[in-house]
Amino acid sequence: MKGLLRRLRGVRVEPRQPPPRPLSEAEWRDAAAQFDAGPGVVGATGGSGTRVVARIVMRGGMFLGDDRNRSEDALDFGAFADRWVSAYEAGRRPAELVAELRALVARQHEAARGAPWGWKEPRSIYLLQLLADELPGLRFLHVVRDGRDMAYSENQVQLRKHGRAVLGDAEGGPSRSIALWSAVNLRAADLGERVLGNRYLRVRFEDLCAEPAATTAAVLDFFSLAGDAAAIARDEVAAPQTLGRWRTRPPEEVAELEREAAEALRRFGYQSSSA
Repeated sequence: MKGLLRRLRGVRVEPRQPPPRPLSEAEWRDAAAQFDAGPGVVGATGGSGTRVVARIVMRGGMFLGDDRNRSEDALDFGAFADRWVSAYEAGRRPAELVAELRALVARQHEAARGAPWGWKEPRSIYLLQLLADELPGLRFLHVVRDGRDMAYSENQVQLRKHGRAVLGDAEGGPSRSIALWSAVNLRAADLGERVLGNRYLRVRFEDLCAEPAATTAAVLDFFSLAGDAAAIARDEVAAPQTLGRWRTRPPEEVAELEREAAEALRRFGYQSSSA
């Protein structure tokens, strides 16, 4: 199991750097005043295809941190998520949480040295309200993949770590996986559309695979990045063999998943209202 989790998280699971020193209010104001734009953040439920999106934006010139794993996760923000996501889901927002976030963000901005900047850590999606409150320049890219595919993914790390906090129980299995997918993605879509407006973009992984150049161009444009979208898409985007894996499952299993997540499947275009 530990070997599998290391592969799912990109081998390294701990950041090289310790958490930065907390900033005083005055230091935070001074640091935030330097944020001409950004950060740009990529988030999703686990296994949605954020690694491809991260590589697209890096090809466009965005700095996503020096300490990343093979999935391009920013490991300091991953460690932050490990410490705080479940507590935040439980309604706790201690001063230490906000202070650590501010210090991480300030360090990331400084390390970017004037380049477009941000990070990719899928579980940023759980903290979207906090990020929106603290970062007025936030641009959030929300990656969605069909929840029926996600239910049968080997990557159930988020369910294992945060399923109890979100769903109220610690059960596993495809039904619980798609319930987590539904709850987290619907909440992010509501918040993004209502609060962030044009600073929110939702990209379906299936659309990226079906129309790679056009979707890549939309991602670059959202973050005001340069680059040859067609060339980047040709180099970075390939549909995995697991795309549509749910179609091989027994119909009664799939029907149960579709009942569990009917609202989210319809909203994100995976199931018609008449299905």
